[in-house]
Amino acid sequence: MGALDVTKVVKEHQGWRLITCIWLHAGVIHILANMLNLLLIGVQLEQEFGFVRIGLLYVISGFGGSLLSALFIRSSISVGASGALFGLLGGMLSELITNWTIFENKFAAIWTLIFIIAINLALGLLPHVDNFAHIGGFISGLLLGFVFFIRPQFEWVGQENVPPGYHTGSVKSKHKIYQYILWIIAAIFLIVGFTVGLILLFRGVNANDHCSWCHYLSCVPNSIWSCKSSASYCLPAQDANGLNLTCQGNGSNQTFFFPTASETRIEELCRQLCS
Repeated sequence: MGALDVTKVVKEHQGWRLITCIWLHAGVIHILANMLNLLLIGVQLEQEFGFVRIGLLYVISGFGGSLLSALFIRSSISVGASGALFGLLGGMLSELITNWTIFENKFAAIWTLIFIIAINLALGLLPHVDNFAHIGGFISGLLLGFVFFIRPQFEWVGQENVPPGYHTGSVKSKHKIYQYILWIIAAIFLIVGFTVGLILLFRGVNANDHCSWCHYLSCVPNSIWSCKSSASYCLPAQDANGLNLTCQGNGSNQTFFFPTASETRIEELCRQLCS
């Protein structure tokens, strides 16, 4: 129905799922929670920067979250606006950093924001929560904030409001040099990151093969819960004849003639068997 399904994105060329999954949710509670967060975070930002910039940041951050999720989460589908919402949080943080000199109580504000972000990312370690979408959305929003949320300095604004004929001394530049530097660096990282990510995705690269510990960023298994998807959890048995898989969800059983199979390959075969 438009959810983020990596197999369909890569093998059936349905790249539009990277966008449509942002507007789909897993249930009433899911959408209500996300929309409540959108009201609490988005309204304030939209009043300050307008719906065009906030709308672009929301959609692009959601896309960035979907992209990172697709590179790491291969055995289940994903839906939800959480990546876009984390993009708004990332934008708030970069807005505070890039306009550092014009804020009061800046240290209290930044530590409060970091605490809120850390708590929300920690909740993403629970099972059935796509924390890669959160992380990807947050990074995208953080970089976009440096591009979209740059503010002029108070000295320059003061000059613009001085009546004609009054001498105001030396002319102040509209922005600080560090703001331009952050703008350029963020724009480069955005362009390169999205380009490389899309190339890797459509080439079928599984990012887990290049980062053996990264899956712990989305779920940490323990005695209370398992990080396996209940819909595509298989019991593997390797013998001389090959790899035998039994899907726990539908009871299907099949033998694959592989002398050895990586964990990633087993996950892909399991998903096919359970679908």
